[in-house]
Amino acid sequence: MTRDPAPRATPRPDPKLSELLGGRAGAVDATVPVVAFVLAWVLAGWAGSAYPINWGAGAAIVSGAAVAVWRLARGRKPRAVLFGLAGVIVAAAIALITGRASDFFLVQIVSNVGSALAWAISVVVRWPLLGAIVGGLLGQRTRWRRDPDLLRGYQRASWAWVCQYAIRLSVFLPLWAANEVVLLGLARTVLSPLLVGLSVLVSWPLLRTALPDDHPGIRHPR
Repeated sequence: MTRDPAPRATPRPDPKLSELLGGRAGAVDATVPVVAFVLAWVLAGWAGSAYPINWGAGAAIVSGAAVAVWRLARGRKPRAVLFGLAGVIVAAAIALITGRASDFFLVQIVSNVGSALAWAISVVVRWPLLGAIVGGLLGQRTRWRRDPDLLRGYQRASWAWVCQYAIRLSVFLPLWAANEVVLLGLARTVLSPLLVGLSVLVSWPLLRTALPDDHPGIRHPR
């Protein structure tokens, strides 16, 4: 009597990049201090305060600290929470030192410049950051890089992230130069999450264009 062959395990489908990269919590955390700064700065100006930047900076730090406490209570990693709060404190300090409200956004602008360069360089040197991030989240370490098709796909998809940082800078820099604080706050609150969402959305189709039909997917580098 022969035994029936054991059924083959069905490979798990690829996870959505939005699941790996996503999470709305980070976008909310970053947006709350920005909204608090702009609102406090505007209201203090309308009220005739001689130091509206002080009010804006104080509101940003207080709201950032409140978000940090909330996230720590919800079990988020302390390092990520404290790093975000430190960014808010540095941004507020810069605005207070320079006396220019739009300088609150300098940290964000410099960060975008650095990110655009880092993503572009990573593609050129064949260590695309999207592959490093996704591969790390999937526990692959550098195995993804030994798959020529997957490497090429991550390179193509990484250009979407370079473009979104370039678009941000094309909007932020003129507004910062013109000291348009309200518009900067609006762009930071609306444009940045929108561009990140679009980058996540187009990354998967771009990645798939480099993979042959018989490729097992990002979970299984060949």
